[in-house]
Amino acid sequence: MNTLYSFRRCPYAMRARMALRYSGVAVNIVEVSLKAKPAEMLALSSKGTVPVLNVDGQVIDESLAIMHWALAQNDPQDWLLKDDPAGQQLIAGLIEENDQVFKVHLNRYKYAERYPEQPMTVYRAEGEVFLRRLDELLEGRDFLLAEHPSLADVALMPFVRQFAHVDREWFGQTPYRRLQAWLQRFLESELFIGVMAK
Repeated sequence: MNTLYSFRRCPYAMRARMALRYSGVAVNIVEVSLKAKPAEMLALSSKGTVPVLNVDGQVIDESLAIMHWALAQNDPQDWLLKDDPAGQQLIAGLIEENDQVFKVHLNRYKYAERYPEQPMTVYRAEGEVFLRRLDELLEGRDFLLAEHPSLADVALMPFVRQFAHVDREWFGQTPYRRLQAWLQRFLESELFIGVMAK
């Protein structure tokens, strides 16, 4: 049986679980306490971060690599946009910007007390640059790059969710109406509700 070491609220683990569930891969999920990480997980990956997937002794310990592995097994809605090289480049670029840039602003906004160099609103404004870009991509369609979800939508959604949830009232009154609707569609989706069940 494939085993995934996960933490329910971690956005990296969330996106890995969504890809695995979508692709129909059977997986045993082990919920990890970040304060007491299981020895068997640490034996598989010394990084000590979730998610970690063990597939018959093959260890995949990066969320994006887990997503790609799952989609290589089965990708019924074409999340990878396999016949669209330009779309694939856009997927890669958006995920890189999310993981390398937006995530930094998100951390500083969410844990502003740890970064007293700037007020919280400065970190939020830095993160908003990415939110604006996503909102523009949603003009005239429900998803970022196609008429259906792509890898980019699912890889980014948990991080946008986390940003929105720092101050839901603020997010609710922003002009990013398309992004708000996009996020809500995911939050209400069977896929997301399924991976978040306790």
